[in-house]
Amino acid sequence: MNRTAMAVLGIETLFLVCSFTFLVFLFSRRQRHARLPPGPTPLPLLGNVLQLDFSKQVKEFVKLGSQYGPVSMVYLGPYPVLVLNGYDVVKEAFVDNGEVFSNRGKNAFIEMIFKGRGVAFSNGERWRQMRRFSLSTLRDFGMGKRRVEERVQEEACALVEEFKKTKGTPFNSTYLMTLAVSNVICSVVFGERFDYQNETFLSVLALLKDTFKIITSPWTQLFSFAPGLLKHLPGPHKKAAENLDRLKTFVTEFVASHEETLEENFPRDYIDCFLIKMRQEKDNVNTEFDYENLFVTLMNLFFAGTETTSITLQYGMLILLKYPDIQKKIHEEIDSVIGFNRCPSMEDRPKMPYTDATIHEIQRFADIVPMGVPRSTNKDTTLRGYDIPKGTTVFPMLTCILKDPRYFKDPESFNPCHFLDEKGCLKKTDAFIPFSIGKRVCLGEGLARMEIFLFLTSILQRFELKCHMDPKDIDISPVPSKSAYMPRPYELYITPR
Repeated sequence: MNRTAMAVLGIETLFLVCSFTFLVFLFSRRQRHARLPPGPTPLPLLGNVLQLDFSKQVKEFVKLGSQYGPVSMVYLGPYPVLVLNGYDVVKEAFVDNGEVFSNRGKNAFIEMIFKGRGVAFSNGERWRQMRRFSLSTLRDFGMGKRRVEERVQEEACALVEEFKKTKGTPFNSTYLMTLAVSNVICSVVFGERFDYQNETFLSVLALLKDTFKIITSPWTQLFSFAPGLLKHLPGPHKKAAENLDRLKTFVTEFVASHEETLEENFPRDYIDCFLIKMRQEKDNVNTEFDYENLFVTLMNLFFAGTETTSITLQYGMLILLKYPDIQKKIHEEIDSVIGFNRCPSMEDRPKMPYTDATIHEIQRFADIVPMGVPRSTNKDTTLRGYDIPKGTTVFPMLTCILKDPRYFKDPESFNPCHFLDEKGCLKKTDAFIPFSIGKRVCLGEGLARMEIFLFLTSILQRFELKCHMDPKDIDISPVPSKSAYMPRPYELYITPR
């Protein structure tokens, strides 16, 4: 037998052994969990990889709900993934059984760059301590209260001034929106805002945006199939790691400066509070309050508090260009409630139901994180009569909830009336969960809601948004083939009111 034939025989033998091993693995798993959720039959080792189009993964997982019901399962390589389609089943898992479904979903790419640190991707006692501390600290600095509101109002005024500089010429608002939203996080975390021309600030934002793009790309799922091999090869994961190293240098300099000027009785920002906690627990050998958790938590706050909020605002202004009649109604409500002589405030929001409903509809329609942020089970459990093994990754398909015709009459159309009752008052619905639900609900939900309202009303108080395109030609569908939905690029121009 020649070498070529022997090589082919060796490959075939290896494939048969691997296939047999995987089939034994599946059989033993199904014996232990006789009632696993339905789903497409996985291939040996590859799972359902070849059956899923990762360039359209949102549609692929939504389709699973149509084929197999609200509870289904796929295999990404050898790893099971539970897919939940529908508000009732997501609530049953994340609220009614919230403790079991409270772990963050496993992802080898995320684990490699964040190493289980911080608040967004940690689990167990570390997550509980980081989340409890972060919520408490953000509340102390006025999350949802006047203190942070004043910071957002200050930034909204700065943003309006930047808009004025465009002097009626077309411009892309993405850049300015990102600067403004990031500056709010900077004021909470670092205790100061940055000038929009500050080179360090701009470079940090560029690194954050680039890293967010990598993290939300299909690559993060593909990396999980063979992390031991891929981490040694060129790819986006190398760029993400380099970006985080550079961001860490930036944060380290701020932390060092804070340590030199720290006054424990007068904390200025989140970093001060964390450093004080570190000093209090310096003799605790099991403390979670160390420099690594500080750095990663700060990165978590920036990612969660910058990209999603700025994208929502960008999407909102594109929609208002598409529907000038909606923009006009908001103008009228602003004129009636706020006028022109003062800044908008959160006290105005209850008096502005149409504006409030429009903002709700922007968040619903934009559907920024259609697959939610993955979670996982921390022990064996059951859901709807199906066995769910410990460590199973869970995808809550928020897009199915936000686009459910049972809750929203015409879900594919943009219509503020989805959130207005027959009297024109704001109508709330359980299915409005753009920030998810349960124990892992978005940490910065209160701040995000405040920013979207104050930024949008401050802009519309002073300007009319216009576009050279005919409104009927404006495409408000998201950029396709993304796991995180983004508005299509556009330019607008403004006219003073």
